[in-house]
Amino acid sequence: MGDIEMALRRAGKVYVLGVSANHAFNSWGKAYAAGGTARDIAADLPLDTWRRLSAGMGTKGERLHDWAFIELADLDAEEFGAASSKVWTRGLLMRRNIADGELAFFSTWCPQGTSMKELVRVEGHRWAIEDSVETARNELGLHHNETRSWHGWHRHVSPVMLAFAMMAVIRHHANVAPPPKRMRRPPRLN
Repeated sequence: MGDIEMALRRAGKVYVLGVSANHAFNSWGKAYAAGGTARDIAADLPLDTWRRLSAGMGTKGERLHDWAFIELADLDAEEFGAASSKVWTRGLLMRRNIADGELAFFSTWCPQGTSMKELVRVEGHRWAIEDSVETARNELGLHHNETRSWHGWHRHVSPVMLAFAMMAVIRHHANVAPPPKRMRRPPRLN
């Protein structure tokens, strides 16, 4: 488990993090025993495990893929120093491209009982984030810096992201539909 995963667990945050096909997983205390690399686990899954779900709307409509989710272990969140004392589940979420069968893998951490549909929805937000970062790069020069320190990076990225947020608000207000026009009644002649 990496530093990012541990920090998110300690903060009590749900996560769906992309991992490589060679990332190792092991289950314990679950009916379905799984162990090995993400790729190996996906290859051993029964066909009825996969479900076609949408990760949200994209530029060309619904982003449909086949998904599978395996709960690997239920853990008490207090073990990780989280403020919550709930039982959380570590899992492996897998996405298969409908067209070419290409696989993607995600390590998950969520409250026990979280549905696969909800995890897919969370993973689907990645597209909006990547699109926003690309827009900030192209329109506001997010990547035009040669920082060598945290302070230099912060001095460049913070104003760019503030400008991006202001631009998003202005676009939102500019794209609001105008109120419907009212017809003026002609004056009455007596």
